[in-house]
Amino acid sequence: MSDKNFDIDALKQKAVEYRREILKATHTAGSGHPGGSLSAVEIMLSLYEYQMNHKPDDPTWEDRDRLIISKGHVTPVTYVTLANQGYFSKDELANFRKYGSMLQGHVHTKVPGVEFNTGSLGHGLSVANGIAMAAKLKNKEFKAYCLMGDGEIQEGSVWEAAMSAAHYKLDNVCAIVDYNKVQENGPTNEIKNLEPLGDKWRSFGWHVVEVIGHNFNQLKDAFDLFGTVKDKPFVILAHTIKGKGVSFMEGERGWHGKAPDEEKLAEALAELE
Repeated sequence: MSDKNFDIDALKQKAVEYRREILKATHTAGSGHPGGSLSAVEIMLSLYEYQMNHKPDDPTWEDRDRLIISKGHVTPVTYVTLANQGYFSKDELANFRKYGSMLQGHVHTKVPGVEFNTGSLGHGLSVANGIAMAAKLKNKEFKAYCLMGDGEIQEGSVWEAAMSAAHYKLDNVCAIVDYNKVQENGPTNEIKNLEPLGDKWRSFGWHVVEVIGHNFNQLKDAFDLFGTVKDKPFVILAHTIKGKGVSFMEGERGWHGKAPDEEKLAEALAELE
């Protein structure tokens, strides 16, 4: 259980601010992935504001918790979070996806606070496993977190990693599935049905918790439980809404890789006031 303050009202206000900054960054760039970024805002805030041990002024601190952004295309929410946490200046967000900027379309380690280059999906959980195994070998207390997309977990490599984590009893791994139920080409249940998803993870030897991924209290309770479960890896299935907070983006696959134009930006920001 974290000893950090958990101020729900402050977090809700920050979630609104993060969403506005995500939209502005993608609009300025003329590209990006706002839909899947908007669905992960509360997850990212809960990790950085409450759950994880990290030091923005010392990004390579040896005892930090590590977060692998396996759904590596959600750079808007990743960069907005890191900038607001103090890893780099928020002014840099205006350079998102510009030629020569460190803030490129998929996360990479040139950005302070990013642990691993991702974007080619299906690899993040294996990396998190390796980090967790290293922690155990070094007798360290840091944890490995892995944020995954639901379309991503249709890949076999994810389930190889899931099997390995259970085999090695990696109870210092926490996977979070941003279960917004929409992937690039349509609803996940039409592309390749994931259900019964909780039972699948349980059958692979994981401790499973399902939450509403926009509910800070439920996320807090899930993260508090992580660390009390021994000899099993831990997965949070966070039921979310793609494009959360912007009515014309919610549940729409078209905003997987599309930025709002001037008119749509104004409309979205008005909804988020």
